[in-house]
Amino acid sequence: MELTLLESCLLGSLIFCFLIQLYFSLFVHLKLAFFPVEPISETAAKPLSVVICARNEVDNLRNYLPSVLEQNHPDFEVIVVNDRSWDGTRQLLEEFAKQYKRLKIVTISEGEKFIAGKKFAVTMGIKAASNDWLVFTDADCVPASANWLLGMQQSEDPKVEIVLGYSPYLKRRGILNALIRFETFFTAVNYLSYAVKGMPYMGVGRNMAYKKTLFFKNKGFAAHMHIPSGDDDLFVNANAHSRNTEIRINKESQVWSEPNTSFGTYLRQKKRHFGAGKLYKGKHKFILSCQIIFQFLFYAFFTALLFFKATLYPALGILFVSIAIRCFIYPRILKRLNYSDLRWCFPILDILLFIFLVFNGILSIFVKKVKWK
Repeated sequence: MELTLLESCLLGSLIFCFLIQLYFSLFVHLKLAFFPVEPISETAAKPLSVVICARNEVDNLRNYLPSVLEQNHPDFEVIVVNDRSWDGTRQLLEEFAKQYKRLKIVTISEGEKFIAGKKFAVTMGIKAASNDWLVFTDADCVPASANWLLGMQQSEDPKVEIVLGYSPYLKRRGILNALIRFETFFTAVNYLSYAVKGMPYMGVGRNMAYKKTLFFKNKGFAAHMHIPSGDDDLFVNANAHSRNTEIRINKESQVWSEPNTSFGTYLRQKKRHFGAGKLYKGKHKFILSCQIIFQFLFYAFFTALLFFKATLYPALGILFVSIAIRCFIYPRILKRLNYSDLRWCFPILDILLFIFLVFNGILSIFVKKVKWK
């Protein structure tokens, strides 16, 4: 059956979008599926400092801080920055300090003259650190094993200044939890895959590490102190490159985190991340924009082709091939990144995530004000 000019253009556009998607899947993300996972070293090379910022986190600190303080590493300290808390965080930390000699408390009081926000708290924690190698996590995070710090310790390669770890969310009931974990998965697939490819562009503060000397050499967060978020991804975006960055995805070196339990708080979190993304380097913004734009166009052209009898089956065939390829690649990575249970509903979550990202992008245009707790 001969196609009209409109049908040919729509079908050609669908094929082009499919090929763009194929590039990201086969030549970027597939690298992570076969990335060699090194075993955790049983010995520590150098001392390190863990930095945790806490604002009204008394319950999370009570539940999770001991697992950080009791890590299987011979020479480390844990710095907790109490950022203007009023919920009993100070009293809890003082009790922990009597039991754990590795704990160092930094207190930021309400009313002090400073730029409020997490970046200031992180900076205070870094200044208090006794060691050059800094490992970062959050108060609502729990290490996957007692060997977490051994897995995130400084590389033997002196050129490595940044280590990007991985932090999955804990499984809870409900579709929101599945969506949050799936979105976190794809974010991790992206930044870890591009780091393997030699173009690191972000990391997550729940599990990453870098040198204190690197922080001060590049003036810390000075370039983006006015942005509420970005203490993790913007710092990596500005300072990471192919020669100074490694990834660590061994299951023992991962850190589990408590997910949001309401759609509103999740949207606010993603809004903060979206705001930071606007300050990424141009090449990174271009690549990330291409991924979402061409995925949107793929579905848009596919929907349009359904209204033409001549292109119905070709369009369905391309969609089937696209889903088949994605179902071959991403469930493998889901298993590697501790989200095996999501493999069975991958196609549905894939579509739901796309809808959410489009919705969040539109919402971010109109909602401007964000803050850290």
